[in-house]
Parts: sequence; structure tokens; C-alpha cells
Amino acid sequence: MNNTAKQQKISNENSIIKIVIVEDNRFIRIGWEAVIQANKNFSLIGSFSDCETAFKSDAPQKTDLVLMDIGLPGMSGIEGVKYLKEKYPNIIIVMCTVHDDSEEIFQAICAGAVGYLTKKTSPEELIKALTEAYNGGSPMTPSVARKVISSFQNIKDSNSDNKTSELNEREQQILNLMAQGKSYNTIADEVCLSVDGVYYHIRHIYEKLQVHSRAEAVAEGIKKRLIAPPK
Repeated sequence: MNNTAKQQKISNENSIIKIVIVEDNRFIRIGWEAVIQANKNFSLIGSFSDCETAFKSDAPQKTDLVLMDIGLPGMSGIEGVKYLKEKYPNIIIVMCTVHDDSEEIFQAICAGAVGYLTKKTSPEELIKALTEAYNGGSPMTPSVARKVISSFQNIKDSNSDNKTSELNEREQQILNLMAQGKSYNTIADEVCLSVDGVYYHIRHIYEKLQVHSRAEAVAEGIKKRLIAPPK
């Protein structure tokens, strides 16, 4: 690890992590609030029972990380992830659910969530997971991780060997960065292109995969194994 990376890691670990909660179960929400407010490294920016109320406030634009239930009334957690990643590409989203359903996990990850926890997660594990997500990790409870691995292993694509040639190396690189939820400006910096150059490649990615949005491109890329699953 170079000095810049070390300094960044130290800076991240010492930062106050600003968090927003979106959870419709009042008792679970209060419990999360208590865990976050009791930790000196966390700052609770807002706590909401649904996406609509949260997104009408200014909390999402002030926060670093959103801890969100997947089974919300009105706009679902998956729809909420898509909205947040389109409007705030750098925001970190950790999902939490009662049921570790494989399809919901897959959709949430494809939409841009970086972590996935069950509501049985202990306060200590929750603190660890939120900190890990903020520092660049992808926290998952063991049962969820097993489901994710199984889901990707069971993806059947008889033409996968031929389809890996659909995207060239630069397009695969850009699609991988898109899957990580990075903004187009950040992608341009990382691949040493102008933003217009990145858009040029993204247009070709959309055409080759026959999709119309970032979320669709990432989902299609993972399904066809053109890019690696999120780590």
C-alpha cells in the first residue's frame, strides 16, 4: 500500500460516518438509531419510515451511507437504491432484510447496494458492517453471502464463452466501474479519458448489451459474466 492509500485509509477510519436510516418497522428503526447514536464514529443525519419521506428531505445529500430495509411500503428498497445511485452516485447503501431472498439480493446488488445484512445482525456486527462499507468493503452476513455465491454459480449461460468477446477490454473496465457505483467523472479519471470519452464507450456498451440504463447494463453484464460479481 502506497503512502497516499495509507493516508486515505487512516482518514476514512477517523472520519465521522454520516448515516441515514430508512426502515418502516418502528421498533427496528429505534434500535438502529440507538446503535448509531451510541457510537462516537457515527452521526445520525435522519431516520425515516419510507423512501418517499426520506427523499423529500435534504438528508440524502448530506449523508455518506444509507441503511435501508428492502421491504418498504410504497417505493421498495430496490427502487430506493436505484433512485439514490442515479441522484447521488457516490452514496453508500447497505440493505437489511428479514428474509435473505436470492432474487432480492441480486436485484439490490445490481442496483448499487454494497452490502446486505439480515435483521438478526447484532449491534456489534452492525457497527462493524457499516464501518466496513464506508471503508470500501462489501459487508454481508454469512447466510446472505452463501446465497450470493450460489446465485452467481447457478447462472446458466450456454453462450458465455462467446459472449465475453461482446465488450472490449476498455468497455469491460468501464462497466466494472459502473457496477461499483462510481460517477462518470470518477470513471473518467480512473481510465484516463475525458467524460465525453466515457460517454462514448457507455453508448457502445448499451448498444452491445441492448440496454438503456446503468442498472440494466450492470445486471446484464453480471448475468452474461462479462464483468465480475461485486466483491
